[in-house]
Amino acid sequence: MGETALALTQLGAVFFVLGLLARLAGRIGISPIPFYLLAGLAFGEGGFFQLGGIDEFSHLASEIGVVLLLLLLGLEYTATELVTGLRQSWIAGLVDLVLNSVPGVAIAFVLGWGPVGALVLGGVTYISSSGIVAKVLSDLGRLGNRETPVVLSILVFEDLMMALYLPILTAVLAGVSFWGGLEAVGISLVVITVVLVGALRYGRFISALMDSPDREVVLLKVLGSALLVAGVASAMQVSAAVGAFLLGIAVSGSTAQTATRVLEPLRDLFAAMFFVVFGLNTDPGSIPPVIGFAVLLAVVTTATKIFTGAWAAKRLGIGRLGRMRAGAALVARGEFSIVIAGLALAAGAVESELVALATAYVLLMAVLGPIAARVVEPVTRLVTERAAT
Repeated sequence: MGETALALTQLGAVFFVLGLLARLAGRIGISPIPFYLLAGLAFGEGGFFQLGGIDEFSHLASEIGVVLLLLLLGLEYTATELVTGLRQSWIAGLVDLVLNSVPGVAIAFVLGWGPVGALVLGGVTYISSSGIVAKVLSDLGRLGNRETPVVLSILVFEDLMMALYLPILTAVLAGVSFWGGLEAVGISLVVITVVLVGALRYGRFISALMDSPDREVVLLKVLGSALLVAGVASAMQVSAAVGAFLLGIAVSGSTAQTATRVLEPLRDLFAAMFFVVFGLNTDPGSIPPVIGFAVLLAVVTTATKIFTGAWAAKRLGIGRLGRMRAGAALVARGEFSIVIAGLALAAGAVESELVALATAYVLLMAVLGPIAARVVEPVTRLVTERAAT
């Protein structure tokens, strides 16, 4: 079989299988992310069958997947919403940051992975999956609940932290000096500040530039701008993903809504490839030795996320049931944890066991998160009733 024919055959088979897995995940009521990772593990290094004809496409597709994930996340927010959310949630956000990054940092040092490994694993355990959380809240009909703004404000804080964290991580993984790291932090702070101020004052002009009554024109303009900004940001050591996120913030109103509608199918396609490629590059044989640590992290960080959400909701006077729903909603980890681990994997700056641990951890948390959100209400009611009697 010719090289092109082989690539088309393998790519078609991958997309078809991913479609079947996504349908299965929908039937079960969980995120398809664990299935995508498992597919990559099954057909990658050390798996049942190794795909060899789509390497170049899959690598580029995975990079585009990260850009689109962050771009559409940015399109969900306006600069005003980000600033307001930051003011309202910064205390809860800091509690969230400390409680949920420390377990990852501690495990990394215990396993001898050093400061770089600690920086990576701390980010993996810290960041909740905005995509999974939003879908679970929508599926359970909780978007209008009193505790939901607390959940969303914490997610906003986490996303802003990612805009600072990813450039730092990129610089550290590249092996830059201490002063180079400070430069990366300074550049990221300046870029974020400029974009937020520009979006507040001139966002309507950026939106007008991207706007068009023709959906195809909006698709080409926004996608082209995102890839262009991502490339420039990467060249400046500010992380391509962060560049796309900041562009998304700058686009608002009806333009953002139209862009989201036309880009969502592309995001789903390329993001699926991103998770598959991550799985392809992870040896399944490296997971069993670290599964115990993955379970330990899952237990500890489930508890810390629940505490974070419950504590933040309590500060606003929300009742016990609402507090527990807020905490359980934040449990899921997914796309951003894999983005972090993927950057480390691509840089080759961490142990392969760390990547395996991150994979096992996300597999557990992407499944556990939706389950926790569903069962927390009946369990809380049962405990309350028994305590009352």
